[in-house]
Amino acid sequence: MRYIDINCDMGEGIGNDALVMPYIHSANIACGFHAGDESSMNDTIRLAMQYGVKIGAHVSYLDKPNFGRTEMYLSPVEVYELVYTQLTLLKNIANKNSAALVHVKPHGSLYNMSARDPQLAKTIANAVKDFEPTLVLFGLSGSHSISEASKTGLKTASEVFADRTYQEDGTLIPRSKPNALLTDVEQVISQVKEIAEAGVVTTSTGKKISVVAETVCIHGDSPHAIEFAKAIHHTLSSQ
Repeated sequence: MRYIDINCDMGEGIGNDALVMPYIHSANIACGFHAGDESSMNDTIRLAMQYGVKIGAHVSYLDKPNFGRTEMYLSPVEVYELVYTQLTLLKNIANKNSAALVHVKPHGSLYNMSARDPQLAKTIANAVKDFEPTLVLFGLSGSHSISEASKTGLKTASEVFADRTYQEDGTLIPRSKPNALLTDVEQVISQVKEIAEAGVVTTSTGKKISVVAETVCIHGDSPHAIEFAKAIHHTLSSQ
């Protein structure tokens, strides 16, 4: 079976980064807009370097009170600027550590809204490309995030989720609804295996839909993040 990258959201002040880092390949580092600050960015970059983990920017709406999970409706200029600003913040700290910035992944509502809104996805992609065209954009498999980024010429990584449930249109069930999160490790591993082996995921209605899995996400703020990271790493390594 081909290699599947494992990514995790980090530098969000959860306190488990050092325990999760050995089991992932890519770290999405909070850039201070939904969580984190210069100190946490610096610490997380150094931790990632220690384990040979690729460094990425986890860009978000400016929304610390709601952890970046409240929908906002900004102009294309405002979105462009907030993405570019966060990339600049993290890149400057990476440079000080002689570290390379490899990828970008929107966070929370910015991620989900861009997955379904081609104009928003295009704006994010343009900001990333203008900042550094070699960066890889992580986006929801089959979404506008991937298609719009591809149109700009950016490299992309189609993302699937180990600990989230899916709707029939391929989008994630909103966190505000019941059963949006998988909390049992056996369920998580079952979903990861199905995705890795068959290229499909079973939705909340029982329908199987196709997904492209180039990277799989573990949420660092999950109370089960460490357990999930170990189990997913073992599962994908042993396939």
